[in-house]
Amino acid sequence: MRTDFDPAAMSRNEFYRLLTATVVPRPIAWVSTTSADGTHNLAPHSFFTIASVAPPVVQFTSVGRKDTLRNVEATGQFVVNLAPEVLFEQINDTGTDFPHGVSEFEAAGVGSEPSLRVKPLRVAGSPVALECEVHTTLGIGDATVVFGRVVHAVVSQDVLVDGHPEISRMKPLSRLGKDEWGTVGDVREISRIRHADWQGPAGDR
Repeated sequence: MRTDFDPAAMSRNEFYRLLTATVVPRPIAWVSTTSADGTHNLAPHSFFTIASVAPPVVQFTSVGRKDTLRNVEATGQFVVNLAPEVLFEQINDTGTDFPHGVSEFEAAGVGSEPSLRVKPLRVAGSPVALECEVHTTLGIGDATVVFGRVVHAVVSQDVLVDGHPEISRMKPLSRLGKDEWGTVGDVREISRIRHADWQGPAGDR
């Protein structure tokens, strides 16, 4: 048995709760921006993924018009910082609806460091930062998708194993439904199967 849900018969918030509880886990873009007047902003966005590899482009969605979006539109730059377990409370704190003009770096006590290629600061305690210049934005309903070309990436040596970022060392958080957050947990590995080596459906092997 399944239960049917009709978005046309549900409120925006009701279907939002359904979507965010079923499209899981969602990686978190901890986005730092700088306003035109120099205020440094930091906020988590859980609608986030890779859009392109060549050129390297990442995308996140701003639901509503928040400081992050306004700053991106004004300056054309942002940084995506990985959201690690160790900064769980600070990440949540930066999601607070502080008044316009308040720096979440200062309000939440998040350490910062200069970026190399863009003006927005990086989160000093984050193991990975992707410095981006805006490629384009796309408005869809009550949201805006921001595409950013990665112009520089920095990874802490503490999370590299043979030059590769190791998931068990990065320990990224993810967003789930309601007030739930996810950790990496168990990691399973399996290789892609070439057609030349195909031996039939997994259930028949």
